[in-house]
Amino acid sequence: QVHVVESGGGLVQAGGSMRLSCAASGRTLSSLTMAWFRQAPGKERQFVAALTWRGTYYADSMKGRCTISRDNAKNTEYLQMNSLKPEDTAVYYCAAALSPPVYYARPNEYNTWGQGTQVTVSS
Repeated sequence: QVHVVESGGGLVQAGGSMRLSCAASGRTLSSLTMAWFRQAPGKERQFVAALTWRGTYYADSMKGRCTISRDNAKNTEYLQMNSLKPEDTAVYYCAAALSPPVYYARPNEYNTWGQGTQVTVSS
């Protein structure tokens, strides 16, 4: 059984940077498709980035401002976010798919979710 735990959220000023971590257990990251989603109050869960066997993918709103990566030795995935904006404020979730998703940006393609970590960007 796969478990993922996020960390690294907090408060940052607009224009700042933040790195989120997602530690996985139960399976090696290389055998999973990993992604990040976020959800702001009153809004649907939104795709942020994914790291698949085909490559990396980013939401249009985050292109050029974030990088998804992994450290296989630590079995940990990272989301580095730069030039943060107040509209990036949300709970950020790490997600894992045991089988390669057909649509990597769809939340229901992912089997395992973390508890989420709050990111707040002040103006």
